[in-house]
Amino acid sequence: MRKGNDLKPHIGIFGRRNTGKSSFVNVLIGHEVSIVSPQAGTTTDPVKKSVEIFGIGPVVVIDTAGIDDIGELGKKRIIKTRQIIKRIDCAVLIIADNKFSSFEEDLISEFHSYDVPYLIVHNKVDILALDGNLLKKIREKTNKDVLEFSNLDKRNYQLLLENIKETIPTTAYVKPSLFEGLIKPKDLVLLVTPIDSEAPEGRMILPQVMAWRDVLDKDAICMSVKETELIDFLKLGIRPNLVVTDSQAFGYVMKQIPADIPLTGFSIVFARLRGNFEKYVEGTLQIANLKDKDRILILESCTHHISCDDIGRFKIPNWLQKYTKSKLEFDVVAGLSEIERPITDYALILQCGGCVVTHKQLKSRLKPAIAAGVPVTNYGMAIAYVNGIFERAIAPFQLNK
Repeated sequence: MRKGNDLKPHIGIFGRRNTGKSSFVNVLIGHEVSIVSPQAGTTTDPVKKSVEIFGIGPVVVIDTAGIDDIGELGKKRIIKTRQIIKRIDCAVLIIADNKFSSFEEDLISEFHSYDVPYLIVHNKVDILALDGNLLKKIREKTNKDVLEFSNLDKRNYQLLLENIKETIPTTAYVKPSLFEGLIKPKDLVLLVTPIDSEAPEGRMILPQVMAWRDVLDKDAICMSVKETELIDFLKLGIRPNLVVTDSQAFGYVMKQIPADIPLTGFSIVFARLRGNFEKYVEGTLQIANLKDKDRILILESCTHHISCDDIGRFKIPNWLQKYTKSKLEFDVVAGLSEIERPITDYALILQCGGCVVTHKQLKSRLKPAIAAGVPVTNYGMAIAYVNGIFERAIAPFQLNK
């Protein structure tokens, strides 16, 4: 399972070998986390470390291998470095020795491709100051200034932090609300939370915990029952303002909750928070057009032990084939692993709720499919659709646009 700290904003440190990236990371973190050596190519795999930046909060800083690495291993390191771009909220491009050419320009082009804001730092100015002609060239090509910095002199440290705060988008660290516009103070929200074989022992799953907290933050009232006690709850005569259920229980819960009470699912709530809600809605409707031999891609943001009750690998494929009466083919990619097939091989892509990844990571994950016109949806919407509850499940969000 991916760790919760991956929900923090991610800042990637990029540049050629021996520009002082690792030393820069150590200065930013406040202690040595990356190995520093005068030998080029010391950093191999990306190295992650958390740090608190005042005004932003906790962030994950990623030290990457040099973009000018050489040899067969070097090529693999560069591939890993470039893969990090899809997952970060902000980039710091480190240059030194007044070198700025195709290596840096290609990297900046990739930043633009994935909508990654970035700043440029000329490091090691204690050895060689930034040349005025190079600064002019960089300004012309990027419309950006360059921050001069030395890992041995912290006089520009506060200026560096200010530059990072100005560069990283506030959406990366200002936590959005799950129920923004859906509930108001004193409303009663009922969470229907099945406890099945996939539920962690002795605790709730992350979407349920986040939903509980967000309801409380909205000064509303939160109650929770398993689906097996839902009828007993309704006998109490308490009328919720909103009911949120696990997608797997849609079929049962919708029969118990009166039609005039808003009802949706945890995964659909997360679709608005982390995904592309409008594209999900469009993509869900394409389920009706699936036919024999169509290939479906299941994207799981987390990695976990697989059971026969696995929602993405077993239940959803079975429900889709039963609904469409078609023999479909399925691929599953877990975590943020690369998708091996061309994205256009797929008739539909189903993304999980994305509770353990950042908005940027999920957006980058789906971007190639959306650009290629491949329909995308998420677990909750797909399950709601095959259960005949899709319109009802998305209605609360359409009423509160």
